[in-house]
Amino acid sequence: MKNLSTLVVTLTISAALVGCGPNQKEKQLQKFITTHVEKVKPMNKETNLAYWDAATSGKAEDYERVSELTLKIRQVYSDPEDFVFLRELRESGQAKKPVLARQLDMLYNTYLGNQIEPELLKQLVDLGTEIEKNFSTFRGTIEGEKVTDNEIKEILKTETDSTKRKQAWLAGKQVGVAVADDIIRLVKLRNQAAQKLGFDNFHTLSLITAEQDVKELDRIFDELYKLTNGPFAELKTDLDRILAAKYGVAAAELMPWHYHDPFFQETPMVYDLDLDGYYEDKDVKELAMVFFTGIDLPVESILANSDLYEREGKNPHAFCTDIDREGDVRILCNLKNNESWMETILHELGHAVYNKYHDPQVPILLRKPAHIFTTEAMAMFFGRLSRNAAWMQQVLELSDEQRAEIEEVSGKYAQLKQLIFARWAMVMYDFEKQLYANPEQDLNSLWWQTVEKYQLVKKPSGRNEPDWAAKIHFAIAPCYYHNYLLGELLASQLHNHLVHNVLKLESDRDVSYVAERSVGDFLTKEVFEAGAVYHWNDMIERATGEPLRPEYFVNQFVK
Repeated sequence: MKNLSTLVVTLTISAALVGCGPNQKEKQLQKFITTHVEKVKPMNKETNLAYWDAATSGKAEDYERVSELTLKIRQVYSDPEDFVFLRELRESGQAKKPVLARQLDMLYNTYLGNQIEPELLKQLVDLGTEIEKNFSTFRGTIEGEKVTDNEIKEILKTETDSTKRKQAWLAGKQVGVAVADDIIRLVKLRNQAAQKLGFDNFHTLSLITAEQDVKELDRIFDELYKLTNGPFAELKTDLDRILAAKYGVAAAELMPWHYHDPFFQETPMVYDLDLDGYYEDKDVKELAMVFFTGIDLPVESILANSDLYEREGKNPHAFCTDIDREGDVRILCNLKNNESWMETILHELGHAVYNKYHDPQVPILLRKPAHIFTTEAMAMFFGRLSRNAAWMQQVLELSDEQRAEIEEVSGKYAQLKQLIFARWAMVMYDFEKQLYANPEQDLNSLWWQTVEKYQLVKKPSGRNEPDWAAKIHFAIAPCYYHNYLLGELLASQLHNHLVHNVLKLESDRDVSYVAERSVGDFLTKEVFEAGAVYHWNDMIERATGEPLRPEYFVNQFVK
């Protein structure tokens, strides 16, 4: 495939041969982009900083400020005259220079998703911010005592008393009752905005503006559903046998609270070895920092600006944010020294290095990941290492005997983790698609029907609560979750390419990536630097030699 500079030269010559019209249009577009960037660049930075303040403080006034600033930015993108200019120029095909045409695509999709009347736009922003604030500050209770997300997860990981486990699980669902009505209102408002633009619902609009096709996604998810049915059922039967013995119940009596997190999206640590023990006396932040430095992707400046530990009022989850697309990249975590948070900090730093190591010469509109799922891929690529026996031996300085102990279960854990997550992602994709298709339906029943189909987890008898609404993504990251699974597919494809084409190995048997500077160099040059200069599938093909394919994930974790 031609490189970027060759394409620019070729298409510039082609444009010159057909007259001066396209060149004039390109000048108009470049002028528009320059003016636009001058306006939104400081606005984006101010909004990102405000969001950081809100997430780290939990203060209502900070969230109100985020709402105000977000609305101002979205108002820029809702300008109908600007949209008409971009649409007509795009339809004319006269933006010939590849980098310019790519910026046009980015702008057009953003403007398209924001062609919303001012009052409706304000309602969307205000309600979305209010829901996020409620998520961030809500704490469930057990017997009248407030508990954090970390405390709920710890109970579900360690407690053997089924009654106490049920109490913790219920505490994790209480936020759903608090926000469900508002989420349904938000879904209806989003649908209203999408339908005014000629789309059947917001889910369809979101995929189109994200350069995705619902039929292609349906095909991928249907293929993975069929390929994972047998292996998942077999692994879950074995898992249920172990859990039933541990909790003193029959396997047929297992309930959602017998798994190790509120949604059964994470891997229960049930085999003979608990990986948390290897991390409890370590500093997961330090381990991550040393590892990334060793592959030539230093993260000290990222961690210096980050907020890493739990406290009252702070957002209880984890995320990465690029404040200005000029190097100020941060992560938020609530670290504990265990395997789960080791995975999380590796995951968030995967996002962070993708943002940190864009080429500063790339136009700022394209100085971001090629797609939201490609940055998820990098996060998952690194997050997988937390239970990789070869990686653990090297970063934790373990003996060969300890590594052998880990290897006895790490393969099972890796497969179980990926199959559990794949089936969970299917729940989210299917449910959300139906949520936007008809938000008036019985969503509580739909949720459990979907959970039972994909996860093989039983609905508690007589339960009729908005358990689905306890998942924050429906509010703050709508129509996004499928990208996590696409990210897993790409992570496996990148892993396969690195093993065979960069490290020149026949298999990944002993691959840890520790101190492999060629890995960081490859990712920087082939993935990070270009940002969004190329369509996501073009970027994948340039990096790995072929477009996105599910087979590498299937070969790695299913077969």
